[in-house]
Amino acid sequence: MPSTLTGIPNEFDVIVIGGGPAGATTAGLLAKRGHKVAVLDRERFPRYHVGESLIPVVMAPMEEMGLTERMEQRGFERKYGGTFVWGNEQAAWDFSFVDGGDYPFAYHTRRADLDALILDRARELGAFVVEDATVKEPVEEDGRVTGVRFSVRGGKETYELRATMVVDASGQARVLTRRYSEITWHDKLRNVAVWTYFDNCERLPGDQYTNILIEGIENGWFWGIPLDKGTVSVGFVTPASVAGESDQNLEQLFRDEVEKTTKLKHMLRDARQSAGFRSARDWSYTSHTVHGKGWAAVGDAAAFVDPLISTGVALATTAGSILSRVLDKVLQHPEIEEAALDRYATAYRNFFDEVRSFVEQFYDRSLKKEDYHKMAQRIIDPEGKNTPANDFVTLLGGLRGKHLALNITVDDLVEDALSVTAQG
Repeated sequence: MPSTLTGIPNEFDVIVIGGGPAGATTAGLLAKRGHKVAVLDRERFPRYHVGESLIPVVMAPMEEMGLTERMEQRGFERKYGGTFVWGNEQAAWDFSFVDGGDYPFAYHTRRADLDALILDRARELGAFVVEDATVKEPVEEDGRVTGVRFSVRGGKETYELRATMVVDASGQARVLTRRYSEITWHDKLRNVAVWTYFDNCERLPGDQYTNILIEGIENGWFWGIPLDKGTVSVGFVTPASVAGESDQNLEQLFRDEVEKTTKLKHMLRDARQSAGFRSARDWSYTSHTVHGKGWAAVGDAAAFVDPLISTGVALATTAGSILSRVLDKVLQHPEIEEAALDRYATAYRNFFDEVRSFVEQFYDRSLKKEDYHKMAQRIIDPEGKNTPANDFVTLLGGLRGKHLALNITVDDLVEDALSVTAQG
């Protein structure tokens, strides 16, 4: 069995399985800190992915990667806020990121372009990237993950790479977490999504022009995300029970449900569908374990929450940034590995649970706008230092809460981990 591909070293500090936003951010920032990193992805970039609408917290890891100017230069559509048709009043209401958080805007972007941009930057920062590479299994020695075996599309050989740490950033493929962890599906968020793209759409008026549209109806909700050249991404999310009980296929269900909307139907009245339908189901889950001896998980490989408030890329890149800093310290101080990754796992779980809890509560459309604002305040500002409306925007734009501990100070983490290790 060949040890590795020509031109790729045999040994790395870190191997990252998956080159999406979570993996590329983790790898790029580790390489930036001087570590020897390999990224293996089963696809060739650019590749299609849904999830085109970002929230402002993503700008921090993108700034750390040195990508904010490039995002602007690529002409990604700025996203200043959102428009909801949601709650018992059924009247449209808006929020603006300028009212909360550190960044007044994010972007709408075709994910193929964004993901390729981040992965290319990881290459520039020094990561070795192998595309069309399918990881078959981890290499294990004495109960520790010490590398991976993989194949390359079109070839019959199996290759092997070794590393001090392996990161599972393989998305919903969950290469390592599928092997080493059970998962919990969140029953309240067992949903089915079907989506497509339209050209020649009308846009929301005035200051709403670049807003994402979220419109709730009886059987679910629609997203409308403005992309480049008049294209809008439109998706319908409905409980799996509704989709399963329907006599219609998902495409017909989508068309029929569009007719029940108000804002969206108006936007699409002269539009032309410009792509086929795609679908996904059972999106929301949490891995019970997100690290073990020699490995850690990040992004969708660790957990995924319903797309209602566009948290996917933000959670992936923010966690990737934190994990890169944690692993940087672990590589310098191997004795703190377990304690440091325990702290990372606890922070990740608390972070995810806060977001999931808010999304589950937000699905209650019997409330008024002000009720959603107060709900956000209870999570992130229980002392009421800011207005409920500002807290709502801060949560939607920055995912901050009393337990959103992905903002952990890594130096403190290392100090704590060294202390735990010494006591042990």
